[in-house]
Amino acid sequence: MHRNPVQRVVRYRLPALLLAAVLMTSLPAHAASKEIIELQTQVQQLLDSMQRLQSTVDSRFGLVQHLVEQSTDSVNQMNAAVTAMQQKLNAQSEATNGKLDAASGQVQSLNDSLDELKSRISKLDKEMQDVQGQLQNMQAQSAAGSAGAAGAAQPAQQPGQPAPPADGAGAAPGQTPAQPGAPQASQAPPLQDTYQSALRDYNAAHYDVASSEFSDVMQYYPNDPLAGNAQFYLGEIAYRQQKYKDAVKSYNEVLENFSGSPKAPAAQLRKGLALLQLNQKDSGVHELRSLIQRYPQTPEALQARSKLNALGVRINPTQR
Repeated sequence: MHRNPVQRVVRYRLPALLLAAVLMTSLPAHAASKEIIELQTQVQQLLDSMQRLQSTVDSRFGLVQHLVEQSTDSVNQMNAAVTAMQQKLNAQSEATNGKLDAASGQVQSLNDSLDELKSRISKLDKEMQDVQGQLQNMQAQSAAGSAGAAGAAQPAQQPGQPAPPADGAGAAPGQTPAQPGAPQASQAPPLQDTYQSALRDYNAAHYDVASSEFSDVMQYYPNDPLAGNAQFYLGEIAYRQQKYKDAVKSYNEVLENFSGSPKAPAAQLRKGLALLQLNQKDSGVHELRSLIQRYPQTPEALQARSKLNALGVRINPTQR
């Protein structure tokens, strides 16, 4: 420990002065003189001053030591408070990320249910169209039977014989009427039934079966709007199976080939999240920012903002 100059003076010079005082007081009386007496007085005064100085130094040193101890305690308390705050912030960040992922999953499940409901509505509409067609055929048959009974010149139509449908009549929506010489058209599975079945298998986590059915939709009906949905769900299956590279590829297909699809915002959001899972932070942040710019009023844009905030990234890179 380093000593200050006053302590060094007190330590090394005080004994010498004491020794000088003792020697001077031990001189014979005849050798004493006025100068020696004055010197003794000055030495005594110096000793008194040094004692007072030593007392002051000890007092001040104790005060400084006490202040240093208080400062050390304050610094330790501040470090503990900062550490606790950092742990709390980390816990809040993890909780926020968990809630964000849960909310994203709930929104996606809601979208899946909505798609399934739309598919069912389309199927019901098709069935109603089929029923209307059958009613029209029955009315036509009834009219033909009445005309035959009245003795029309044309041969009477046999009761129960179905009227020949017009070209393309009775074809299911989204399907092309079978043409002569094209046997493959009759092999195409029904669009609505296939898509709805694929959604059910997807929601039930039967991913292999759902993937095959969505692929059938893509293969037989590549120009139908449901093809974009099918491509999106192929990406979702890959994402849930943690095949993030395949998921990014499927989402890119949606964004490039079905840019007008209602699934485009969700595809860009999921693409950004998949890139983050692949530790491609810059690319993932770029996709989320692009989503916010292209579809600012969508629920997916809100999720993208929350994710960027959780990552501590500016939504607008030009912000300062």
